[in-house]
Amino acid sequence: MHDLLRSVWDEPRPPHPPTRVWRDWALVAVLVPLAVLEALLRPELPWRVVSAGLVLALIPTLLWRRTRPLLMITIGFGVSGLAPVVFPGATLETYSIAFLLILPYALLRWGSGREIVLGAAVILGKVGLGAAAGQLGVADLGAGFAILSCTGALGLALRWRARARQRELEQVKLLERERLARDLHDTVAHHVSAMAIRAQAGLATAPTDPAAATDALRVIEAEASRALAEMRGMVRVLRHDPPTAPAPDPGLADLTALAGQGRAGPPVEVDITGDLADLPAPVRTAIFRIAQESVTNARRHARHAGRIQVRVSTDPTSVRLQVTDDGSGPRATRPTGYGLIGMAERAGLLGGTCEAGPGPDRGWTVTAVLPRSGSAA
Repeated sequence: MHDLLRSVWDEPRPPHPPTRVWRDWALVAVLVPLAVLEALLRPELPWRVVSAGLVLALIPTLLWRRTRPLLMITIGFGVSGLAPVVFPGATLETYSIAFLLILPYALLRWGSGREIVLGAAVILGKVGLGAAAGQLGVADLGAGFAILSCTGALGLALRWRARARQRELEQVKLLERERLARDLHDTVAHHVSAMAIRAQAGLATAPTDPAAATDALRVIEAEASRALAEMRGMVRVLRHDPPTAPAPDPGLADLTALAGQGRAGPPVEVDITGDLADLPAPVRTAIFRIAQESVTNARRHARHAGRIQVRVSTDPTSVRLQVTDDGSGPRATRPTGYGLIGMAERAGLLGGTCEAGPGPDRGWTVTAVLPRSGSAA
């Protein structure tokens, strides 16, 4: 119970409450003539001029009900509760005073936890003072409690809905950041890695084979152009300015490009078997990206590797990707950075798995299994 009370007390205010909008001014413009008209048409009201003046003075509390909910509750219910004490026989039980019900709604919608607790105490104090003065009977107390409960429940419901919407937006932003991080790693970082590998090879062969160094520069230029195109595409997405003809996501047909000639490192053998025609686009893209990352890691870290094998096979329910190399050296110390995390995330989002580790004989093996449907069970 203590923890519950503490959590209520420490509840922060919802962010960015509206200040004043046109509806607030329209409401005030309607209530002011109504209060004046009621005072003119109800001559039986005691202290009619005073009652009308107090109602008119309280109407502006609606303009600050979101930004100063506790203060407006204190002013509104405090004045209405103390008026019969200061002016004996006066009453604020006019029809137009019903606008005060908007203040408890605003308190629970926009107030902090401590403001809600203190504001509830002010409201209860006003009700208790009215009951002690004999102005409220049992029926009035019951009806007042029901009405205040309804307005407060509405405020809490909209507060919860806004918070749920905010959490949903934050989750979408988080997923989008993760997607961009994966795309940056799988595309731009892949091209940069290829440039670095080719530059190292060009430096090593430049003294004895200038033609090889020139070929390395051509490969670096091509990779840089691809990386620049990928970055421009991401910038267009971030600026909400999509290209008129977006490039299609890579798929299984692009796997053969991983075995392209002119790249430094061991050759890549690609073997694709099975029926792949009806695979969803997310599955095809995930298979390509995982294979691309695995080949890049093998070229960078597989010592003395003679070949890299990429095998894709299917069965009626799943697609299996296996990337192996025959490198030697400290296999258990291969890097386990963002690349492997990104591959596991891609597979997991589609309901599949991705594992990486030393091969049975030598080298390193990456195995990914994705459902053909492309969705988690």
